[in-house]
Amino acid sequence: MNLAKTRVLLGISGGIAAYKTPELARRLRETGAEVQVVMTRTAAAFVAPLALQAASGSAIRSELLDEQAEAGMGHIELARWADLLLIAPATAHLMARLAHGLADDLLTTLALATAAPLVLAPAMNHRMWEHAATRENRRRLEERGVRILGPAVGPQACGEDGPGRMLEPGEILAALSRAGPGPLAGRRVVITAGPTREALDPVRFIGNRSSGRMGYAVARSMRARGAEVTLVSGPTGLLEPLGVERLSVESAEEMAAAVMDQVERCDLFIGAAAVADYRPAEVAAAKIKKDAAELVVRLVKNPDILASVAALPERPFVVGFAAETERLEEHAGAKLRAKGLDMIAANWVAGPAGGFDAEDNAILVLWAGGSRALPLMSKSELAEQLADLIVEHYLASSPR
Repeated sequence: MNLAKTRVLLGISGGIAAYKTPELARRLRETGAEVQVVMTRTAAAFVAPLALQAASGSAIRSELLDEQAEAGMGHIELARWADLLLIAPATAHLMARLAHGLADDLLTTLALATAAPLVLAPAMNHRMWEHAATRENRRRLEERGVRILGPAVGPQACGEDGPGRMLEPGEILAALSRAGPGPLAGRRVVITAGPTREALDPVRFIGNRSSGRMGYAVARSMRARGAEVTLVSGPTGLLEPLGVERLSVESAEEMAAAVMDQVERCDLFIGAAAVADYRPAEVAAAKIKKDAAELVVRLVKNPDILASVAALPERPFVVGFAAETERLEEHAGAKLRAKGLDMIAANWVAGPAGGFDAEDNAILVLWAGGSRALPLMSKSELAEQLADLIVEHYLASSPR
């Protein structure tokens, strides 16, 4: 949606991510939007109303029973004024109240009284986000047409790590600008993510350091662009993005079988998984005991999923990933040509920042006749920029 001249009611609930909201209000105004802010009582413990007043250019509202405002039925006036109700951050408690239709303060009352679209940017501890009650509340809200942006995955204020970080203000604005059916509406996308595990015996395996974050972030971004997304995932601790179908696998052979079962019915394939190149030739039936001084394991090649998909007679648009420790552009370019890919996203995995099991990443995207470097940023923001680039080239290659 075009935010210029849009009247945005910015709701703020009581979470630590509220410190980002003055910047969000400022950036909304930079797009040409009019902004009015409504805070819950607990939000004021995390961000000063005066800062929000300066950033939004309007008085801050927080009390439902404000005698001066309610003399003219102020909450109804606000509800009618809004073209969009954006709540950022939306805590688990606020989502529960909205899901059950409560109207016990100004913000939740406005959510019931307005006819404007409701958009939430959740922020909470990852265990709260993954709790069955929150999942049910998310389902209820989405069934009513509420749009949920994020959350992102990464370190949290509590010291833990996982999904639950509120998207950055720039990511929220980018997501709002894509409101509507999306450029990939009617298209089907298959994405691989995470590591594979290649069994040595019933308790041991050969694996890698991939967390799956990048692939999951790309899946979320492609879903936000209207695609029907199937995520073929190796073992991770991540929660699949809302609206994305997840097929869980463990080994490279299982991933290959799942992909080939799905790919003939897809328009676009993105191989973001860190698939093991080799697997043990033999898997011990019982746990290997540490009796010998040495253990020799013979490895055999795994199926090349990317090359197999790219070689199909009626193939989808194919995007690969390359994790490199040296000569990034040279090795990624060789992989692009050798496998017959349409695009490849390459990143360093041996540097001081980014790469496997990190919150941030930077990638070099290559295609026949061109390239673009995307600098170090959060993987969720990087996925947004990469998705835009993929969509641009995909639509240019096969408009329909």
